[in-house]
Amino acid sequence: MSARKIAYKVLMDIEINKNYSNISLNSHLDKEKIDDRDRGLVTELVYGVIENKRYIDYMINKLSKIKVRKMQHSVKTILRMGVYQIVFLDRVADYAAINESVNMMKKIDKKSSSFVNAILRNVSRQKEEIFKIKEDTSDNIAIKYSYEKWIVDRLIEEHGKEKTKKIIKALDEKPKLYIRINKSKAYRHESYEDMLEFIISNLSADQIVAKKVDGFDEALEVENFKNIEKNIMFRKGYISIQDISSMLVAKVLNPKEGSKVLDVCAAPGGKSTHIAEIMNNTGEVVSQDIYDHKIKLIDGYAKRLGLKNIRSEKSDATVLNEDYVEKFDYVLSDVPCSGIGIVRRKPEIKYKSEEDVNNLPDIQMNILKNASSYVKSGGTLIYSTCTIFKEENIDVIKNFLEENKNFTLESIQNIDINKETLDEGYINIYPYENNMDGFFICKMKKI
Repeated sequence: MSARKIAYKVLMDIEINKNYSNISLNSHLDKEKIDDRDRGLVTELVYGVIENKRYIDYMINKLSKIKVRKMQHSVKTILRMGVYQIVFLDRVADYAAINESVNMMKKIDKKSSSFVNAILRNVSRQKEEIFKIKEDTSDNIAIKYSYEKWIVDRLIEEHGKEKTKKIIKALDEKPKLYIRINKSKAYRHESYEDMLEFIISNLSADQIVAKKVDGFDEALEVENFKNIEKNIMFRKGYISIQDISSMLVAKVLNPKEGSKVLDVCAAPGGKSTHIAEIMNNTGEVVSQDIYDHKIKLIDGYAKRLGLKNIRSEKSDATVLNEDYVEKFDYVLSDVPCSGIGIVRRKPEIKYKSEEDVNNLPDIQMNILKNASSYVKSGGTLIYSTCTIFKEENIDVIKNFLEENKNFTLESIQNIDINKETLDEGYINIYPYENNMDGFFICKMKKI
């Protein structure tokens, strides 16, 4: 099957079934035997269309009497793919993008192929003109960077127009790829530095470029990393894929060896396994999730890394577990959120409804309250999200502390970035800072 046909099937799956882009893409790529070049094109087309969908639709609507919202799914999907290639991909000739799109349309619905041909030829002729749009209003910013308007409005309300542009432009960039070193395997080597050089050398042998990250001794920034799951360092549990913002959560938690830790929203297991590694495979990390298939993900993650101190269990974080009250030294509440801070990794987040996001703070507060009940006296409670909306972050914390006087913000001591609020016990990370995903992390102590 051709790369464009696979990309079409993925985009249709996302459009009709509302599947997540990464899950649908990986599922379809796993079924097809194609080379790295074609895999790259499929990925480029899928993410390119999703990341720019509203902007692409804006351009199509300028040239078509039939608006995108009234088109058949197959027609608008092929048009979006064609426009993306013509406008955004310099390495694809316009005529090739048009011909491939028209031929694909003929096989699906021959009657619509002439319509697709006409629109794409007009796009090719007028792309310089229809591509232009001023970033002078929130509506234009939302169109240019393909967001629901309410997201841009809320960002401007919280941060002002100029900072919002910085945030959105940063989220429009291709994300860097980071790997986390499994410190618990250092015993196999003379020292941690020796293990690090061993890993870098093995990656280099596969033409993977790896370099250290300032302030993160367990992180490497990597380039040219393909077919990750087949890599020997990954399969042997030396490395995991994780952004450095996400790594910060376990570093802020900073658990002592032999501790008892609870992660109430753990899947797929990145933060739980990082905590377990920091504790050097000692103590116990109880990793919870509400879904069976996600519990299997956690189990598989821990097994690959050789971690014996993780115990997964099915549990609903919104329901209090009386048996766990005041049983844990550390509790992590990494709650469901709008995900605005990780748009460049999951671009469909751009199109979330305002109603769905407005309901989140109540859910987040409920989970945080339950999580706080499990903390021992003198213990540590962490609240984290991958969003930058204050309603889901500092506002939730303020409301929680107002209702729970037995908790207080605790200074974050072992982090060397975004220092302005560390003494106050929380950290805001914006996407334009340090090449990191947008995150919020708060550290509290039970008194």
